[in-house]
Amino acid sequence: MWDFEQGEVLAFDKPLHWTSFDLVAKVRHNVCRKIGKKKLKVGHSGTLDPLATGVVIVCTGKKTKLIDQLQYDVKEYIATLQLGATTPSFDLEKEIDATYPTEHITRELIDKTIPEFVGEQWQVPPMFSAVQINGKRAYEFARKGESVELKPKLLVIDEIEVLDFDKEKKQLTIRVVCSKGTYIRALARDIGERLGSGAHLTALRRTRVGDTRVEDCLTIDTFLEQLKQYDYVQNE
Repeated sequence: MWDFEQGEVLAFDKPLHWTSFDLVAKVRHNVCRKIGKKKLKVGHSGTLDPLATGVVIVCTGKKTKLIDQLQYDVKEYIATLQLGATTPSFDLEKEIDATYPTEHITRELIDKTIPEFVGEQWQVPPMFSAVQINGKRAYEFARKGESVELKPKLLVIDEIEVLDFDKEKKQLTIRVVCSKGTYIRALARDIGERLGSGAHLTALRRTRVGDTRVEDCLTIDTFLEQLKQYDYVQNE
């Protein structure tokens, strides 16, 4: 079934409020208990924010060598944006810090604006992110209220489409196919600005990484249940 030491590539549907590290730690702890080992290499191929759900690829054992390669797989997201308000984190982690007019935002304006984001884009990462600045993570500065300059990064958005626009609530739902390093929270900020307003992310689901779709992923509960049935034979 599985050989965790030789290496496995496992696809999980990450639960809401879990960090990607939480998922890795849960897998490592339970697998090590099952196979009677104190240590096992386990890592993931791309961070997903705690307030997001969806595909996270977890590698074990010798397959952790594939992580660098897997990080470059194209990713697909379904994102819901609240127009007319911003937060410091660009999502629901922080409270609203500013509101903006939305009366001028129509479906026609949205349909005209959204295609402008297809192709190469320069994006400034969020302050509340794991981007490194002088050996520290950006969120370490942000949580202390310290302001630092983040350099824009070049990324590629292959596809972006409007799935729904609730005119009354001013909520916009989009599907995005993009390259490594794309912050959908920052994309929400940029879309809000391009619409002459503000925006922040209220829901995010990663629906695909490479050829792996979320409907084909394990939940952590399913994995743990299958792990109970797993007969481990130690390699000689």
